[in-house]
Amino acid sequence: MKPGPLALTLGDPAGVGPEIVVKAWHALRAAGPAFMVVGDFQALASASSAGAAIIQRVTTPDEAGRLFASALPVLDLPLRAPVVAGQPSAAAAPAIVQWIETAVGLALRGDVAGVVTAPIAKAPLYEAGFKFPGHTEFLGELTEATRYDGARGPVMMLTAADLRVTLVTIHTPLAKVPGLVTIDRIVNAGLVTAQALRRDFGIAAPRVAVAGLNPHAGESGGIGREEIEVVEPAVRALRDLGVNASGPYPADTLFPEEMRAKYDAAVCLYHDQALIPVKMLDFWGGVNVTLGLPIVRTSPDHGTAFDIAGRGLARPDSLIAAVRLADRIARQRAGA
Repeated sequence: MKPGPLALTLGDPAGVGPEIVVKAWHALRAAGPAFMVVGDFQALASASSAGAAIIQRVTTPDEAGRLFASALPVLDLPLRAPVVAGQPSAAAAPAIVQWIETAVGLALRGDVAGVVTAPIAKAPLYEAGFKFPGHTEFLGELTEATRYDGARGPVMMLTAADLRVTLVTIHTPLAKVPGLVTIDRIVNAGLVTAQALRRDFGIAAPRVAVAGLNPHAGESGGIGREEIEVVEPAVRALRDLGVNASGPYPADTLFPEEMRAKYDAAVCLYHDQALIPVKMLDFWGGVNVTLGLPIVRTSPDHGTAFDIAGRGLARPDSLIAAVRLADRIARQRAGA
């Protein structure tokens, strides 16, 4: 089975989403992978130096795939109010949510190979009543009825160059992290990570490293007991479940090149523990992948950048990398 086009949601139209989508199409139009934008036609036209001339409305993914080389295809679900670049508004929230829901529905039905999401801003969505911390949690809710491989909730993975990291907690205040880092959560993240390495990345015998929470992984309890009471039991449980897991490792020594060669993914316990090494390794090319879903989903590893929206300055590197990775994962799943 050869996967079809991807669905690419436009993200917050007041951010750099429309601009980087147009730039990504220019970069990928000749060789692909093909994608269909789910969003607002006029927002794309406003972000293109050629205006509407290169953009074409479509009604099906098949139509999008056929014309991708000559025009940027968009499933036009219009905004209900005008948007000004750099000025986020809660008025756009219903359309942003609709674009995500539509793309996920297409993927669940098998009409598209996967979903790539341009960045959203949380504050305008919260103002409009959005109840999820971010994309990852919302996608988990939308796909809960068809979750695969026994995953208990989605797991966020970030990739950059040869590094893959997954998170036990995501958008959590640092003061709350220790209480949320439990044996069960670590085991779930480790299992989902190992499953994804096999299914989505084609690694037959994945190696999973688990980071510690405290400096120096707690120094045998001298500067924290979470490693002894939580992380070590979780690693043992993962091994009992057949996962080649090791750790806990001090986070400050887990990411040099020599250590990265010893594992296929690192399970990290909180947001910055995972994202700082990713962004240091490849700031422009990082990709966010949501694991534990029945659909393929990737996104660029950056935000809406309202401060430069509409100025032609945004780089599409991360979005291009996200499109390419979504296509590779879809093909890997299809081949498997």
